[in-house]
Amino acid sequence: MQNYKVGDITTGCVTGIENYGIFVSLDNYYSGLIHISEISDDFVKNVNDYVHIGETIKVRVLEVNSEECHLKLSIKNLDYRFNKKRKLKINETTNGFNSLSEKLDSWIDDKLEEMSVKM
Repeated sequence: MQNYKVGDITTGCVTGIENYGIFVSLDNYYSGLIHISEISDDFVKNVNDYVHIGETIKVRVLEVNSEECHLKLSIKNLDYRFNKKRKLKINETTNGFNSLSEKLDSWIDDKLEEMSVKM
C-alpha cells in the first residue's frame, strides 16, 4: 500500500465517468474522484471529452482520507495524458516496393474486369 500525500502526482486508471467527475483507481487499496471542477479551468461540458474508461492518467492528490482509502484528485493544470505515440524503427526489406510494382498491373486488370461485369 502506497502512502499518498497532498500535492503528490501519481498515476491511476480511469474506472468510471459520471456527469460530476471521474473515478480513478490508484492501487489495490486507494481510489479517488476527480470532481468536474478539478478537470479544467475552462467550462467542462462533457467529462467524456477528457478521459476514457481504462485510460491510465496522471493525477494530483488534493486530499487524503486514510480511513476510507479515498483520495480527492485533480488533473487541472496538469499534463495528465501519457504520450502513447512511440517511434518504431522501420525494418527495411530488400524487396522494397518491388512486390507492389509486380502485382499492381494484375490488381488493376482484376478491378477493371470486376467493374465491367457489374455494369
